[in-house]
Amino acid sequence: MKITYSKEQITAFGGFNFCHSLLAKKGVYNLIDKFLGKRVKTEGFTYSDIFANHLAIFLHGGDCVEDVNAHLKASLQKVKKFNVCSPDTIFRGIKELATPTEPHISANGIRHEFNINLPLNSLLIKVLTHTKQLDKNNKNYTLDYDNQIIETNKYDAKKTYKKCKGYQSGIATIAKNIVYIEGRNGNSPAKYLQDETLDRTFSLLENEGIGIKRFRADSASFQKKILDLVSQKCDTFYIRASKCANMDYLIGQIPAKKWKKTRLGTQEMELAEILYTPFQGKKSYRLVVSRIKGTDKQMDIFSKSSYMYRAVISNDYQWTNAQITSFYNQRGSAEKTFDSMNNDFGWAKLPCSFLNQNTSFMLMTAIYANLYQFILAEFSGKLPWLSTSFRLKKFIFRFITVPAKWIRTAGQEVLKLYTSKDYSPIIFG
Repeated sequence: MKITYSKEQITAFGGFNFCHSLLAKKGVYNLIDKFLGKRVKTEGFTYSDIFANHLAIFLHGGDCVEDVNAHLKASLQKVKKFNVCSPDTIFRGIKELATPTEPHISANGIRHEFNINLPLNSLLIKVLTHTKQLDKNNKNYTLDYDNQIIETNKYDAKKTYKKCKGYQSGIATIAKNIVYIEGRNGNSPAKYLQDETLDRTFSLLENEGIGIKRFRADSASFQKKILDLVSQKCDTFYIRASKCANMDYLIGQIPAKKWKKTRLGTQEMELAEILYTPFQGKKSYRLVVSRIKGTDKQMDIFSKSSYMYRAVISNDYQWTNAQITSFYNQRGSAEKTFDSMNNDFGWAKLPCSFLNQNTSFMLMTAIYANLYQFILAEFSGKLPWLSTSFRLKKFIFRFITVPAKWIRTAGQEVLKLYTSKDYSPIIFG
């Protein structure tokens, strides 16, 4: 085997030029600088420079800030109108955008730590409305909420209920887009002060004109304060109900003829409903109950049967039991978002030592993940060899990794691509 060398200034990541150009021409970088303001005069890079460099790391297949110098600097220097900054500058930006962590002492004397970064959360939503991923005229969105355990041994991380050290951040999503993140230390249960977290989430969305029609959440949201809150903030809610002796007894009293066999996807189950008044209150809600035959045939003490029961509480009296159960089960798509953030956008390798800085990092990378969805939607609509279902790694292989170099011909700068793929449909006029 023989080899030969060329001194041509070719980059292996030519596709990134299109991503950077799209965000610049759509005004995303201008929005970031306008909202976050100027950095101190001694700093030579704007916040949009920091965001652009940080985003570029993930769009090039990197997974840590140090990749800018170690692997990507030469390539990024070939991108037009791109100011390459150092890893230290990116870290300074993350720390500058962090907010102080707030301690909360519970009634039983346990110290909880919350990081509420309202500026970056506001920017997170503003970017979504700016790119029209969220429409201010659309009042029919579904908001999903969950708490995500992020395992880490950082300096201030505390033990979670899974017996590992880490954080347990509160995260709200609309479809594939993250719209709110609140930092919580690992020892803070998902139930603790969740009503305040959700109130902040709804308020920020309302400030940007985003209307929520439906709300979905797991059993950690099965609290009186939250049922009252979401009843005011949206039309309907669908929350997994935590079972108790009273609920088990009522479910056990459902007549056999009320159970209707239903197939949802590949799973067969039986569905029924009752009117349920939780928390010894006065207000009743619809409780949609599903049951599946248990494989171990273990007899339940209350229902006197060997079924596994699950229940969804809702104030929706229009949909059928099957529609409500199916709709609630779709919230599992949020798990795909968390998987993407962990593996594609750095959440599995938090870079900082403290909760507030890591929350800042998570919010910044959530903006990148949302921008990636925007880029993918824009380009896949014009290039048949791309799809909106692509994970980041596949997009990098199919789109970003194309040999390219800038040349000057006929008095203008031209990006020369070494590929048989046709990128011309996405070129701006």
